[in-house]
Amino acid sequence: MVNVMQLILEIPDQYIQGKSQHQLAQQVKLYAAMVMFQSSQLSRKEASEFAGVGIFDFFEACKEFNICVFNASNESVEIDSP
Repeated sequence: MVNVMQLILEIPDQYIQGKSQHQLAQQVKLYAAMVMFQSSQLSRKEASEFAGVGIFDFFEACKEFNICVFNASNESVEIDSP
C-alpha cells in the first residue's frame, strides 16, 4: 500500500474559473510535477506518475510551458550505428 499525503489549499473562487474540485486538483498536481521535474527533483517518469498522467501527456504539458523533457547531461544517450 502506498502512503498518501493530503494537502489542503485555500483558493479564492475568483481563481477557480468554473473548474470542479477534481479538475483543479489534477491541474495543480500537474503544475507541481512540472516544476519538480524542471528543478531535477523528479525524473520524467516520477513526474508523470506524480501528476497522474501518462508520460506522453506529461511531455505535451511540458511542451506547452516550454519545459525541455530531454537533458543530455542527465540522460544516457545511445546512438545506433549503421
